[in-house]
Amino acid sequence: MSNILFSHSYYYRLDPKQWKNKTPFPPLGTLYAASLMRQNGYKVDLFDTNLLNSPLSVIPKLQQFQPDYLVIYDDGFNYLTKMCLTKMREACFEMIAIGKQHHAIVIVCSSDSTDHYEKYLEKGADYILQGEGEYILLELIKALDSKQTAASLSGIIFKDPDTQHTRINPKRTVIQHLDELPQPAWDLVNIPDYKAIWQKSKYPFTLNIATTRGCPYKCNWCAKPIYGNRYNAHSPEYIVRQIAYLKEQFGVSRFWMCDDIFGLKPNWVQEFGKELDRQKITIRYYIQSRVDLLLKEDTISVLAKSGLEEVWVGAESASQKILDAMDKGTTVAQIYEATRLLKSKKVSVAFFLQFGYLTENQEDIQKTIAMVKELLPDNIGISVSYPLPGTKFYDKVKEDLKLKSNWSDSDDLDMMFHGTYSSEYYRKLQRLVHKEYRISQGISFLKNIFNDSVNRTQLKSILKLGYYIPSTYIDRYRIKALAKS
Repeated sequence: MSNILFSHSYYYRLDPKQWKNKTPFPPLGTLYAASLMRQNGYKVDLFDTNLLNSPLSVIPKLQQFQPDYLVIYDDGFNYLTKMCLTKMREACFEMIAIGKQHHAIVIVCSSDSTDHYEKYLEKGADYILQGEGEYILLELIKALDSKQTAASLSGIIFKDPDTQHTRINPKRTVIQHLDELPQPAWDLVNIPDYKAIWQKSKYPFTLNIATTRGCPYKCNWCAKPIYGNRYNAHSPEYIVRQIAYLKEQFGVSRFWMCDDIFGLKPNWVQEFGKELDRQKITIRYYIQSRVDLLLKEDTISVLAKSGLEEVWVGAESASQKILDAMDKGTTVAQIYEATRLLKSKKVSVAFFLQFGYLTENQEDIQKTIAMVKELLPDNIGISVSYPLPGTKFYDKVKEDLKLKSNWSDSDDLDMMFHGTYSSEYYRKLQRLVHKEYRISQGISFLKNIFNDSVNRTQLKSILKLGYYIPSTYIDRYRIKALAKS
Protein backbone atom coordinates (compact mmCIF):
# COMPACT_ATOMS: atom_id res chain seq x y z
CA MET A 1 0.00 0.00 0.00
CA SER A 2 1.09 3.55 -0.68
CA ASN A 3 2.51 6.06 1.79
CA ILE A 4 0.39 9.18 2.29
CA LEU A 5 1.69 12.32 3.96
CA PHE A 6 -1.17 14.50 5.14
CA SER A 7 -0.75 18.20 5.71
CA HIS A 8 -2.77 21.42 5.46
CA SER A 9 -2.07 25.06 4.68
CA TYR A 10 -3.08 26.99 7.78
CA TYR A 11 -0.14 28.49 9.70
CA TYR A 12 -1.21 30.32 12.85
CA ARG A 13 2.14 32.13 12.94
CA LEU A 14 1.39 33.70 9.55
CA ASP A 15 -1.84 35.19 10.95
CA PRO A 16 -0.62 37.60 13.68
CA LYS A 17 -4.08 38.22 15.14
CA GLN A 18 -4.73 34.50 15.67
CA TRP A 19 -1.20 33.71 16.84
CA LYS A 20 -1.43 36.47 19.44
CA ASN A 21 -4.38 34.63 21.03
CA LYS A 22 -2.19 31.57 21.71
CA THR A 23 -5.19 29.24 21.33
CA PRO A 24 -4.39 27.01 18.32
CA PHE A 25 -6.46 23.95 17.48
CA PRO A 26 -5.25 20.80 15.69
CA PRO A 27 -6.45 20.31 12.08
CA LEU A 28 -9.51 18.19 12.85
CA GLY A 29 -10.72 17.80 9.26
CA THR A 30 -7.27 16.54 8.25
CA LEU A 31 -7.31 14.01 11.09
CA TYR A 32 -10.61 12.53 9.87
CA ALA A 33 -9.20 11.99 6.36
CA ALA A 34 -5.97 10.47 7.68
CA SER A 35 -7.93 8.11 9.93
CA LEU A 36 -10.09 6.81 7.10
CA MET A 37 -7.08 6.14 4.87
CA ARG A 38 -5.24 4.36 7.69
CA GLN A 39 -8.33 2.23 8.37
CA ASN A 40 -8.15 1.14 4.72
CA GLY A 41 -4.58 -0.09 5.03
CA TYR A 42 -2.52 2.91 3.92
CA LYS A 43 0.55 4.08 5.80
CA VAL A 44 -0.15 7.67 6.85
CA ASP A 45 1.67 10.44 8.63
CA LEU A 46 0.90 14.07 9.43
CA PHE A 47 2.93 17.20 8.79
CA ASP A 48 1.04 19.67 10.96
CA THR A 49 1.69 23.26 9.84
CA ASN A 50 -0.34 24.98 12.57
CA LEU A 51 2.57 25.89 14.84
CA LEU A 52 5.18 26.43 12.11
CA ASN A 53 6.12 29.55 10.17
CA SER A 54 7.36 28.32 6.80
CA PRO A 55 6.37 25.72 4.19
CA LEU A 56 10.07 24.89 3.83
CA SER A 57 9.71 22.93 7.08
CA VAL A 58 8.04 20.15 5.11
CA ILE A 59 11.23 19.25 3.24
CA PRO A 60 12.82 17.04 5.96
CA LYS A 61 9.50 15.26 6.45
CA LEU A 62 9.23 14.51 2.74
CA GLN A 63 12.81 13.25 2.66
CA GLN A 64 12.24 11.01 5.66
CA PHE A 65 8.76 9.65 4.84
CA GLN A 66 9.10 9.57 1.03
CA PRO A 67 5.35 9.62 0.41
CA ASP A 68 3.71 8.51 -2.81
CA TYR A 69 1.06 11.18 -2.15
CA LEU A 70 1.19 14.58 -0.47
CA VAL A 71 -2.37 15.38 0.54
CA ILE A 72 -2.85 19.02 1.53
CA TYR A 73 -6.18 18.64 3.27
CA ASP A 74 -7.35 21.81 5.02
CA ASP A 75 -9.40 21.70 8.19
CA GLY A 76 -12.92 22.55 7.01
CA PHE A 77 -14.02 22.98 10.62
CA ASN A 78 -11.72 26.00 11.00
CA TYR A 79 -13.78 28.96 9.76
CA LEU A 80 -10.57 30.83 8.85
CA THR A 81 -9.94 28.37 6.02
CA LYS A 82 -13.25 29.46 4.44
CA MET A 83 -11.89 33.00 4.12
CA CYS A 84 -9.11 31.86 1.79
CA LEU A 85 -6.49 34.17 3.31
CA THR A 86 -3.81 34.94 0.74
CA LYS A 87 -0.91 34.20 3.11
CA MET A 88 -2.22 30.65 3.48
CA ARG A 89 -2.88 30.31 -0.25
CA GLU A 90 0.72 31.30 -0.99
CA ALA A 91 1.96 28.83 1.62
CA CYS A 92 -0.07 26.09 -0.04
CA PHE A 93 1.37 26.95 -3.46
CA GLU A 94 4.86 26.63 -2.01
CA MET A 95 4.01 23.26 -0.48
CA ILE A 96 2.65 22.03 -3.82
CA ALA A 97 5.93 22.95 -5.53
CA ILE A 98 8.00 21.25 -2.83
CA GLY A 99 5.84 18.14 -3.03
CA LYS A 100 6.32 17.90 -6.79
CA GLN A 101 10.08 18.36 -6.39
CA HIS A 102 10.02 15.28 -4.15
CA HIS A 103 8.11 13.25 -6.76
CA ALA A 104 4.84 13.03 -4.83
CA ILE A 105 1.40 13.14 -6.41
CA VAL A 106 -0.13 16.27 -4.87
CA ILE A 107 -3.82 16.28 -3.92
CA VAL A 108 -5.48 19.37 -2.44
CA CYS A 109 -8.79 19.63 -0.56
CA SER A 110 -9.82 23.06 0.75
CA SER A 111 -12.41 25.80 0.44
CA ASP A 112 -10.01 27.93 -1.57
CA SER A 113 -9.01 25.18 -3.98
CA THR A 114 -12.68 24.34 -4.51
CA ASP A 115 -13.43 27.99 -5.31
CA HIS A 116 -10.21 28.71 -7.25
CA TYR A 117 -9.16 25.33 -8.62
CA GLU A 118 -7.51 26.86 -11.69
CA LYS A 119 -4.91 28.65 -9.52
CA TYR A 120 -3.96 25.40 -7.76
CA LEU A 121 -3.73 23.33 -10.93
CA GLU A 122 -1.56 26.03 -12.46
CA LYS A 123 0.81 25.75 -9.48
CA GLY A 124 1.21 22.03 -10.03
CA ALA A 125 -1.49 20.28 -7.98
CA ASP A 126 -2.46 16.99 -9.65
CA TYR A 127 -5.99 16.73 -8.24
CA ILE A 128 -8.42 19.02 -6.43
CA LEU A 129 -11.06 17.45 -4.22
CA GLN A 130 -14.35 19.35 -4.25
CA GLY A 131 -16.14 19.70 -0.95
CA GLU A 132 -16.16 16.92 1.65
CA GLY A 133 -13.12 14.88 0.72
CA GLU A 134 -12.67 11.70 2.76
CA TYR A 135 -14.34 9.19 0.46
CA ILE A 136 -13.32 11.04 -2.69
CA LEU A 137 -9.71 10.72 -1.56
CA LEU A 138 -10.10 7.02 -0.79
CA GLU A 139 -11.62 6.30 -4.20
CA LEU A 140 -9.02 8.41 -6.00
CA ILE A 141 -5.97 6.79 -4.41
CA LYS A 142 -7.42 3.30 -4.83
CA ALA A 143 -7.86 4.04 -8.55
CA LEU A 144 -4.37 5.52 -8.95
CA ASP A 145 -2.72 2.67 -7.05
CA SER A 146 -4.41 0.07 -9.23
CA LYS A 147 -3.45 1.97 -12.41
CA GLN A 148 -7.12 2.54 -13.23
CA THR A 149 -8.46 5.76 -14.67
CA ALA A 150 -9.75 8.30 -12.16
CA ALA A 151 -11.43 10.30 -14.90
CA SER A 152 -14.95 9.23 -14.00
CA LEU A 153 -14.71 9.74 -10.23
CA SER A 154 -17.13 12.22 -8.69
CA GLY A 155 -15.73 15.14 -6.75
CA ILE A 156 -12.39 15.67 -8.48
CA ILE A 157 -10.94 18.40 -10.68
CA PHE A 158 -7.81 17.73 -12.72
CA LYS A 159 -6.09 18.42 -16.01
CA ASP A 160 -6.81 15.84 -18.65
CA PRO A 161 -3.37 14.39 -19.53
CA ASP A 162 -4.27 14.10 -23.20
CA THR A 163 -5.87 17.49 -23.87
CA GLN A 164 -4.47 19.48 -20.90
CA HIS A 165 -7.96 20.88 -20.49
CA THR A 166 -9.31 21.20 -16.98
CA ARG A 167 -11.88 18.54 -16.22
CA ILE A 168 -14.47 19.28 -13.51
CA ASN A 169 -16.36 16.16 -12.50
CA PRO A 170 -19.76 16.31 -10.74
CA LYS A 171 -19.59 16.73 -6.98
CA ARG A 172 -19.97 13.73 -4.71
CA THR A 173 -22.92 13.60 -2.32
CA VAL A 174 -22.05 14.43 1.28
CA ILE A 175 -21.78 11.76 3.97
CA GLN A 176 -25.15 11.35 5.62
CA HIS A 177 -24.24 8.82 8.32
CA LEU A 178 -21.22 10.44 9.95
CA ASP A 179 -20.70 7.66 12.50
CA GLU A 180 -19.44 5.42 9.70
CA LEU A 181 -16.22 7.46 9.80
CA PRO A 182 -13.53 6.23 12.18
CA GLN A 183 -12.59 8.50 15.08
CA PRO A 184 -10.07 11.21 14.07
CA ALA A 185 -6.39 10.22 14.14
CA TRP A 186 -5.58 12.23 17.24
CA ASP A 187 -2.46 10.15 17.85
CA LEU A 188 -0.78 11.87 14.86
CA VAL A 189 -0.88 15.24 16.64
CA ASN A 190 1.89 16.45 18.93
CA ILE A 191 -0.45 17.45 21.75
CA PRO A 192 2.34 18.62 24.14
CA ASP A 193 3.33 21.29 21.60
CA TYR A 194 -0.23 22.60 21.58
CA LYS A 195 -0.40 22.53 25.36
CA ALA A 196 2.80 24.58 25.56
CA ILE A 197 1.27 27.34 23.41
CA TRP A 198 -2.03 27.32 25.34
CA GLN A 199 -0.12 27.81 28.59
CA LYS A 200 0.77 31.29 27.29
CA SER A 201 -2.93 32.15 26.89
CA LYS A 202 -5.43 33.01 29.63
CA TYR A 203 -7.46 29.84 28.98
CA PRO A 204 -7.13 26.21 30.06
CA PHE A 205 -6.01 23.79 27.36
CA THR A 206 -8.85 23.05 24.95
CA LEU A 207 -9.34 20.65 22.04
CA ASN A 208 -11.77 20.93 19.15
CA ILE A 209 -14.61 18.52 18.38
CA ALA A 210 -17.14 18.60 15.54
CA THR A 211 -20.49 17.00 16.28
CA THR A 212 -22.03 17.96 12.92
CA ARG A 213 -21.25 18.95 9.35
CA GLY A 214 -23.01 21.62 7.34
CA CYS A 215 -25.61 24.26 8.07
CA PRO A 216 -29.19 24.39 6.73
CA TYR A 217 -29.57 28.14 7.19
CA LYS A 218 -29.18 30.48 4.26
CA CYS A 219 -27.49 33.66 5.52
CA ASN A 220 -26.60 35.15 2.16
CA TRP A 221 -23.01 36.09 3.08
CA CYS A 222 -21.97 32.69 4.45
CA ALA A 223 -20.37 30.24 2.00
CA LYS A 224 -20.43 26.46 2.51
CA PRO A 225 -17.91 25.09 -0.02
CA ILE A 226 -17.00 22.00 2.02
CA TYR A 227 -20.12 20.63 3.73
CA GLY A 228 -22.85 22.56 1.90
CA ASN A 229 -26.35 23.42 3.07
CA ARG A 230 -26.99 19.87 4.24
CA TYR A 231 -26.88 19.21 7.97
CA ASN A 232 -25.71 15.85 9.26
CA ALA A 233 -24.82 14.87 12.81
CA HIS A 234 -22.77 12.33 14.69
CA SER A 235 -24.64 10.44 17.37
CA PRO A 236 -24.17 11.61 20.97
CA GLU A 237 -22.58 8.21 21.67
CA TYR A 238 -19.89 8.76 19.00
CA ILE A 239 -19.04 12.20 20.38
CA VAL A 240 -18.96 11.11 24.03
CA ARG A 241 -16.70 8.19 23.03
CA GLN A 242 -14.31 10.71 21.47
CA ILE A 243 -14.46 12.93 24.56
CA ALA A 244 -13.69 9.96 26.81
CA TYR A 245 -10.65 9.08 24.66
CA LEU A 246 -9.30 12.63 24.69
CA LYS A 247 -9.75 12.91 28.46
CA GLU A 248 -7.98 9.62 29.06
CA GLN A 249 -5.13 10.10 26.57
CA PHE A 250 -4.41 13.80 26.94
CA GLY A 251 -6.02 14.86 30.21
CA VAL A 252 -8.24 17.44 28.49
CA SER A 253 -11.65 18.33 29.87
CA ARG A 254 -12.48 21.57 28.00
CA PHE A 255 -13.66 21.51 24.41
CA TRP A 256 -14.50 23.85 21.55
CA MET A 257 -17.48 22.39 19.70
CA CYS A 258 -16.55 23.81 16.33
CA ASP A 259 -19.82 23.10 14.50
CA ASP A 260 -21.30 25.94 12.46
CA ILE A 261 -24.43 25.43 14.56
CA PHE A 262 -24.30 23.21 17.65
CA GLY A 263 -27.26 21.06 18.67
CA LEU A 264 -29.65 21.78 15.82
CA LYS A 265 -30.95 18.21 15.49
CA PRO A 266 -34.08 17.80 17.64
CA ASN A 267 -33.38 16.25 21.05
CA TRP A 268 -29.64 15.85 20.29
CA VAL A 269 -28.55 18.13 23.12
CA GLN A 270 -30.78 16.28 25.58
CA GLU A 271 -29.37 12.88 24.55
CA PHE A 272 -25.81 14.25 24.70
CA GLY A 273 -26.35 15.33 28.30
CA LYS A 274 -27.77 11.94 29.23
CA GLU A 275 -24.83 10.12 27.65
CA LEU A 276 -22.33 12.27 29.58
CA ASP A 277 -24.23 11.47 32.78
CA ARG A 278 -24.40 7.76 31.96
CA GLN A 279 -20.62 7.59 31.54
CA LYS A 280 -20.03 9.92 34.51
CA ILE A 281 -18.02 12.33 32.35
CA THR A 282 -17.73 15.96 33.38
CA ILE A 283 -16.59 18.54 30.84
CA ARG A 284 -16.69 22.23 30.07
CA TYR A 285 -17.26 23.40 26.53
CA TYR A 286 -18.21 26.33 24.35
CA ILE A 287 -20.15 26.53 21.12
CA GLN A 288 -21.54 28.59 18.26
CA SER A 289 -25.30 28.82 17.95
CA ARG A 290 -28.24 30.94 16.81
CA VAL A 291 -30.44 32.97 19.12
CA ASP A 292 -33.65 31.52 17.68
CA LEU A 293 -32.39 27.96 18.16
CA LEU A 294 -31.32 28.63 21.75
CA LEU A 295 -34.83 29.78 22.63
CA LYS A 296 -36.41 26.46 21.67
CA GLU A 297 -37.85 24.38 24.52
CA ASP A 298 -35.38 23.77 27.37
CA THR A 299 -32.24 24.01 25.22
CA ILE A 300 -30.35 26.55 27.35
CA SER A 301 -31.11 24.73 30.61
CA VAL A 302 -29.93 21.40 29.20
CA LEU A 303 -26.78 22.95 27.71
CA ALA A 304 -25.90 24.60 31.01
CA LYS A 305 -26.38 21.34 32.90
CA SER A 306 -24.12 19.43 30.50
CA GLY A 307 -21.16 21.77 31.03
CA LEU A 308 -21.66 24.65 28.60
CA GLU A 309 -19.68 27.69 29.71
CA GLU A 310 -19.96 30.04 26.72
CA VAL A 311 -22.02 30.54 23.56
CA TRP A 312 -20.90 32.59 20.58
CA VAL A 313 -24.00 33.80 18.74
CA GLY A 314 -24.16 35.44 15.34
CA ALA A 315 -25.83 38.61 16.53
CA GLU A 316 -24.33 40.50 13.53
CA SER A 317 -26.41 43.69 13.95
CA ALA A 318 -29.05 45.33 16.12
CA SER A 319 -30.76 46.67 13.02
CA GLN A 320 -33.62 44.46 11.85
CA LYS A 321 -33.22 46.03 8.43
CA ILE A 322 -29.68 44.64 8.17
CA LEU A 323 -30.59 41.21 9.58
CA ASP A 324 -33.36 40.91 7.00
CA ALA A 325 -31.04 42.04 4.19
CA MET A 326 -28.65 39.27 5.24
CA ASP A 327 -31.44 36.65 5.18
CA LYS A 328 -30.36 35.92 8.74
CA GLY A 329 -33.75 34.64 9.85
CA THR A 330 -33.43 36.02 13.38
CA THR A 331 -34.79 39.09 15.13
CA VAL A 332 -33.23 41.72 17.37
CA ALA A 333 -35.78 40.77 20.05
CA GLN A 334 -34.44 37.20 20.01
CA ILE A 335 -30.89 38.47 20.59
CA TYR A 336 -32.08 40.31 23.69
CA GLU A 337 -34.15 37.39 25.00
CA ALA A 338 -31.48 34.72 24.43
CA THR A 339 -28.76 36.87 26.00
CA ARG A 340 -30.76 37.48 29.15
CA LEU A 341 -31.75 33.82 29.46
CA LEU A 342 -28.16 32.62 28.99
CA LYS A 343 -26.95 35.03 31.67
CA SER A 344 -29.67 33.84 34.05
CA LYS A 345 -28.27 30.31 33.67
CA LYS A 346 -24.71 31.54 34.34
CA VAL A 347 -23.65 30.81 30.75
CA SER A 348 -21.35 33.40 29.17
CA VAL A 349 -22.57 34.90 25.90
CA ALA A 350 -20.40 36.38 23.18
CA PHE A 351 -21.48 38.27 20.06
CA PHE A 352 -20.18 38.03 16.52
CA LEU A 353 -20.80 41.49 15.06
CA GLN A 354 -20.58 42.42 11.41
CA PHE A 355 -20.33 45.95 10.06
CA GLY A 356 -20.30 47.20 6.50
CA TYR A 357 -23.13 45.16 4.99
CA LEU A 358 -24.85 46.74 1.99
CA THR A 359 -27.21 49.65 2.82
CA GLU A 360 -25.84 49.98 6.39
CA ASN A 361 -25.95 53.57 7.64
CA GLN A 362 -25.19 55.50 10.82
CA GLU A 363 -28.55 54.64 12.38
CA ASP A 364 -27.88 50.92 11.95
CA ILE A 365 -24.37 51.24 13.40
CA GLN A 366 -25.55 53.20 16.42
CA LYS A 367 -28.27 50.62 17.14
CA THR A 368 -25.62 47.90 17.28
CA ILE A 369 -23.35 49.90 19.57
CA ALA A 370 -26.31 50.65 21.85
CA MET A 371 -27.22 46.95 22.02
CA VAL A 372 -23.68 45.98 23.01
CA LYS A 373 -23.62 48.61 25.75
CA GLU A 374 -27.03 47.57 27.06
CA LEU A 375 -26.69 43.79 26.97
CA LEU A 376 -23.00 43.71 27.91
CA PRO A 377 -22.07 40.34 26.42
CA ASP A 378 -19.04 38.67 27.98
CA ASN A 379 -17.06 39.03 24.76
CA ILE A 380 -17.41 40.44 21.24
CA GLY A 381 -15.81 39.66 17.90
CA ILE A 382 -16.04 42.29 15.17
CA SER A 383 -15.50 41.97 11.44
CA VAL A 384 -16.54 43.77 8.30
CA SER A 385 -18.64 42.05 5.66
CA TYR A 386 -16.49 39.65 3.64
CA PRO A 387 -17.62 38.45 0.19
CA LEU A 388 -17.19 34.68 -0.10
CA PRO A 389 -17.52 32.96 -3.50
CA GLY A 390 -20.76 31.07 -3.96
CA THR A 391 -22.91 33.47 -1.93
CA LYS A 392 -25.64 35.89 -2.99
CA PHE A 393 -23.70 38.64 -1.27
CA TYR A 394 -20.60 37.85 -3.38
CA ASP A 395 -22.68 38.01 -6.55
CA LYS A 396 -23.96 41.46 -5.57
CA VAL A 397 -20.49 42.95 -5.10
CA LYS A 398 -18.22 40.86 -7.34
CA GLU A 399 -17.74 43.70 -9.83
CA ASP A 400 -15.98 45.62 -7.03
CA LEU A 401 -13.51 42.83 -6.29
CA LYS A 402 -11.13 43.25 -9.19
CA LEU A 403 -8.32 44.81 -7.17
CA LYS A 404 -8.69 42.62 -4.08
CA SER A 405 -10.90 39.62 -3.35
CA ASN A 406 -9.23 38.08 -0.28
CA TRP A 407 -7.71 39.33 2.95
CA SER A 408 -4.02 38.61 3.52
CA ASP A 409 -4.74 37.54 7.13
CA SER A 410 -7.68 37.69 9.53
CA ASP A 411 -6.69 41.14 10.83
CA ASP A 412 -6.78 42.72 7.36
CA LEU A 413 -10.32 44.21 7.57
CA ASP A 414 -10.15 45.88 4.16
CA MET A 415 -13.50 46.70 2.60
CA MET A 416 -13.26 44.86 -0.72
CA PHE A 417 -16.40 46.39 -2.22
CA HIS A 418 -17.95 49.84 -2.37
CA GLY A 419 -19.72 50.01 0.98
CA THR A 420 -21.20 53.00 2.73
CA TYR A 421 -17.86 53.99 4.28
CA SER A 422 -14.14 53.47 3.68
CA SER A 423 -11.85 50.74 5.01
CA GLU A 424 -10.25 53.29 7.33
CA TYR A 425 -13.66 54.17 8.76
CA TYR A 426 -14.45 50.52 9.57
CA ARG A 427 -11.02 49.91 11.10
CA LYS A 428 -11.55 52.85 13.45
CA LEU A 429 -15.13 51.74 14.07
CA GLN A 430 -13.91 48.33 15.18
CA ARG A 431 -11.58 49.94 17.73
CA LEU A 432 -14.28 52.38 18.86
CA VAL A 433 -16.87 49.65 19.46
CA HIS A 434 -14.37 47.65 21.51
CA LYS A 435 -13.64 50.75 23.61
CA GLU A 436 -17.32 51.61 24.07
CA TYR A 437 -17.86 48.02 25.18
CA ARG A 438 -14.94 48.11 27.62
CA ILE A 439 -16.19 51.39 29.12
CA SER A 440 -19.69 50.00 29.68
CA GLN A 441 -18.21 46.82 31.13
CA GLY A 442 -15.88 48.74 33.46
CA ILE A 443 -18.67 51.02 34.68
CA SER A 444 -20.86 47.97 35.36
CA PHE A 445 -18.09 46.44 37.50
CA LEU A 446 -17.55 49.77 39.25
CA LYS A 447 -21.24 50.03 40.19
CA ASN A 448 -21.07 46.62 41.85
CA ILE A 449 -17.73 47.09 43.56
CA PHE A 450 -19.31 47.51 46.99
CA ASN A 451 -22.00 44.85 46.50
CA ASP A 452 -19.97 41.98 45.07
CA SER A 453 -16.42 40.80 45.38
CA VAL A 454 -14.44 42.11 42.40
CA ASN A 455 -11.93 39.72 40.86
CA ARG A 456 -8.59 40.70 39.39
CA THR A 457 -9.87 40.87 35.80
CA GLN A 458 -12.79 43.10 36.79
CA LEU A 459 -10.49 45.38 38.79
CA LYS A 460 -8.23 45.79 35.74
CA SER A 461 -11.31 46.64 33.67
CA ILE A 462 -12.21 49.39 36.16
CA LEU A 463 -8.69 50.82 36.19
CA LYS A 464 -8.56 50.92 32.37
CA LEU A 465 -11.48 53.36 32.33
CA GLY A 466 -8.88 56.08 32.78
CA TYR A 467 -7.54 55.19 29.33
CA TYR A 468 -10.67 54.21 27.47
CA ILE A 469 -12.86 57.22 28.32
CA PRO A 470 -10.59 59.99 26.95
CA SER A 471 -9.37 57.93 23.96
CA THR A 472 -12.95 57.05 23.03
CA TYR A 473 -13.86 60.75 22.98
CA ILE A 474 -11.07 61.32 20.42
CA ASP A 475 -12.11 58.26 18.36
CA ARG A 476 -15.72 59.46 18.17
CA TYR A 477 -14.54 62.76 16.73
CA ARG A 478 -12.37 61.01 14.13
CA ILE A 479 -15.15 58.59 13.17
CA LYS A 480 -17.56 61.48 12.54
CA ALA A 481 -15.01 63.16 10.29
CA LEU A 482 -14.43 59.96 8.30
CA ALA A 483 -18.20 59.41 7.92
CA LYS A 484 -18.52 62.82 6.28
CA SER A 485 -15.51 62.42 3.96
